[in-house]
Amino acid sequence: MQFIPHTKKDKEEMLKKIGVGSFEELLSTMPKEAMLAKKLNLPKPLSELQVSDLLSSLAHKNRLGTTFIGGGVYDHFIPAVVDVVCSRPEFYTAYTPYQAEVSQGTLQSIFEYQSMICELTGMDVSNASMYDGASALAESVHMARSITSRNEILLSDLINPNYIEVVKTYCRGLNVKIDVVPHKNGQTDLDKLAEMMDEKKSCFLLQHPNFFGCLEEVDEIEKIVHRNGALFVVCVDPISLGLLKPPGEYNVDIAVGEGQPLGLPPNFGGPFLGIFTTKKEYVRQLPGRLVGETVDTEGKRGYILTMQTREQHIRRERATSNICTNEALCALACCVYLSLLGRKGIQEVAELCVQKSHYLYERIGKLNGFSTAFNAPFFKEFVIRCKSSPEEILKNLASKNIFGGLALSKFRVEWKDLLLVAVTEKRTKEDMDRLVEELKSL
Repeated sequence: MQFIPHTKKDKEEMLKKIGVGSFEELLSTMPKEAMLAKKLNLPKPLSELQVSDLLSSLAHKNRLGTTFIGGGVYDHFIPAVVDVVCSRPEFYTAYTPYQAEVSQGTLQSIFEYQSMICELTGMDVSNASMYDGASALAESVHMARSITSRNEILLSDLINPNYIEVVKTYCRGLNVKIDVVPHKNGQTDLDKLAEMMDEKKSCFLLQHPNFFGCLEEVDEIEKIVHRNGALFVVCVDPISLGLLKPPGEYNVDIAVGEGQPLGLPPNFGGPFLGIFTTKKEYVRQLPGRLVGETVDTEGKRGYILTMQTREQHIRRERATSNICTNEALCALACCVYLSLLGRKGIQEVAELCVQKSHYLYERIGKLNGFSTAFNAPFFKEFVIRCKSSPEEILKNLASKNIFGGLALSKFRVEWKDLLLVAVTEKRTKEDMDRLVEELKSL
């Protein structure tokens, strides 16, 4: 059966209408080296059973190892109930249903997610979610520019480099000036921040804990930023809020973060979840969707999209963002995860991350050929300085099914001897001792 709706005559008429003789003419502007000059070398067709066997054989080639990789994606424990709820047919869809008359369950789950994120961060308002932590941070820049009517931004050098690139991409073509505050001893240089912050800056972007895993002097930074009339934007690790003071308590204007640690697997890099929160006074500039609770004509509780300030729903020039959706299924996973852990559970996870990471930090710091790079307090990630190549070290560890961390040379040349190590609550003492012994043998 043919599923292509256009007949040969249809195609000829369309090509004639646009003034070309063939479909190939439409491709004439493409470089010849980008064109496929031969037929695809595809394997012979397989039956469903054969495909299943082939995929199973390929899957068995994957190696399951112990991971200490961080840098924005973390191997946290996920309770089995999270997948069970998310896999229910009422929720499991590639589409984000939001019509109130048919999607009360989805809207309620988003409302519950928003409520829990507000409680976790101490902020007034959370949207229904963004694509990921990087896009949430970038969206905060446009929001800050809109609120302050200023076109310059200041950001810490110790924000995840991938996030910085996304911010630069969002600002490209908009004549936005971006200045970067350098770091000192694993933390943002406060003297440089005070020197560079002025009344032209719309906001200051900070990651806390930062990319090196170190904690920042957030109370001092808040004073510097606000005395210049700029907005204070912080990108947080949500797990850290089980122990650290939430951004709402140190007067942050916009708090964002990557929600992946809250019930989402690393999953080859996505899909993830962008957390986005702000103060109530800025709710009208909030990007994306906001679900609210109301009552119907009979007085029964119901949920609706209170705001959806995107270009599809209002005049384009008034849209706060061109992000047209939210990560509803990922937000549901986060909602279930937080519901299961509760206040005490999230605190226990954070405490385990601190205890275990500090144990490994002290053990590696005593090895020959390795030293701790910074003395600043940290949460669950830390940086090790290596006398030999971090890439070679990781290659050797991987051969023994240990994924020992993240070589920072991939981000900057001056970080060529640095290794970022992350420790979550899943790592056992045996896991960490084995890593230390393998490093010692190297």
